[in-house]
Amino acid sequence: MTTRQLAGPEAEQVAVAPRPAKARGDGLVAALFLAPYLVLFTAFVLAPIVLGLWISLHNWDFTLPGKPFVGFDNYVDLFTPGSTSSGPFWNAMQATGLFTVLSVPLLIVVPLAVAMVMNEKFRGRNVFRTIYFAPYVLGVAVVGVMWRFLLDRNIGAVNSYLDALGLPGDTAWLTSIPAAWVALVGVTVWWTLGFNAVIYIAGLQDIPAELYDAARVDGAGRWGSFRHVTLPGLKPVTMFVTLITIIASANMFGQSFIMTNGAPGRETQTAIFWIAETGLQNFQMGQAAAASWILTLALIVLSLVVYAGFRARGAMDES
Repeated sequence: MTTRQLAGPEAEQVAVAPRPAKARGDGLVAALFLAPYLVLFTAFVLAPIVLGLWISLHNWDFTLPGKPFVGFDNYVDLFTPGSTSSGPFWNAMQATGLFTVLSVPLLIVVPLAVAMVMNEKFRGRNVFRTIYFAPYVLGVAVVGVMWRFLLDRNIGAVNSYLDALGLPGDTAWLTSIPAAWVALVGVTVWWTLGFNAVIYIAGLQDIPAELYDAARVDGAGRWGSFRHVTLPGLKPVTMFVTLITIIASANMFGQSFIMTNGAPGRETQTAIFWIAETGLQNFQMGQAAAASWILTLALIVLSLVVYAGFRARGAMDES
């Protein structure tokens, strides 16, 4: 141990402990633990991002040897009205926006309602939690194929049950508008609400019970407690759920590809569907990569707007 002499009328000796060897090695240990993740993150996230940007600047047809550099021509083509790719791409973006607008509110409100019920104490609560979460563990291929048969106009169980109840039982759920959107949104909500509900349940359990007791003392009923205690307490969770749901909805592909195949016409062909078809079926990887970057930038802007909206609302509530 070393000492340091302080100047002044009341000089005292202050012990300065040398840094232990163990502490000096903490950085190396942390780096070793992070190394596998950083390697995977670089290989499967950073490298594809850079490669995708590089591909978007080329006329990249992987079936041909030459891949000439074209700069921003792929982007310009997507923004040029009347070009062969502009119309289909923006129609797909419009379909993506419509699906996002229809599905996100339901995937915020319905899971919250389910979470509030599942958070109550009653017999069989864990069984019901499992039932609501179970569809989420299924793959999109399983969900898509199953609901494609259930919603079939001629042999599907849904139309059969509707007909038995005296309701119209000949709806073309997968080949007509707006029925196709109802089917896609409904199946997506059924499939994924369990995940959001679990997040909400965790958020509800973090709200102190004392806040509800204080609200009851102040005369607040169920609605007052929900409005002034539950919603403010769930604000960080709600923001997280909103952001991940927007991103997931904007990247919807499997349901549309398997259930409707973009029908009727290309009305339900989403942006990811168009990108996959352009790049993997038509071999225009440069154009597909450019479209991917446009979608990514749109999602970044939308996420920032949503985040700013939650922050602004929080500032207003605090004031």
